[in-house]
Amino acid sequence: MTDPAIAVVRHVMPAPPAMVYDAWLDPHSLAEWMCPRPARPTTITCDPRVGGAYRFDVEDTETTLTITGRYLHLDPPRRIAFTWYCSVWGPGVPDSIVTVSFEPHGHNETLMTIEHAQLRPDLVDRHRNGWSRIAEQLTAILGRAFEGRA
Repeated sequence: MTDPAIAVVRHVMPAPPAMVYDAWLDPHSLAEWMCPRPARPTTITCDPRVGGAYRFDVEDTETTLTITGRYLHLDPPRRIAFTWYCSVWGPGVPDSIVTVSFEPHGHNETLMTIEHAQLRPDLVDRHRNGWSRIAEQLTAILGRAFEGRA
């Protein structure tokens, strides 16, 4: 068996770190940008505390799936880590680990880095592409929100 692999995405966000960090823990915000479109979360629940659980029920054009996990680390506004399991992986596939870090970048911007570790090698490209699209969707949402506050 091949060692688990990692997908990494870096993206400059048009908002300060605290605002980007908060977007990852707010179910209303998550509903707007989580899941690469055309997939959409139909239900989001989250208990943003270490050990707290989250769940995204997602409808895509061809399938329905559920993503679940637990928060492992919350360090506002610098880092969030959580387990990740997708129902379409099937039984026997272990949880992977997502770590999102937020670093100040430029004037009121954030360098957001998403590291999705312990993935099966055949899932790395799919997750890298998905996280890239999600980062772009979050960029659009934060750009509109931050313009209203600036």
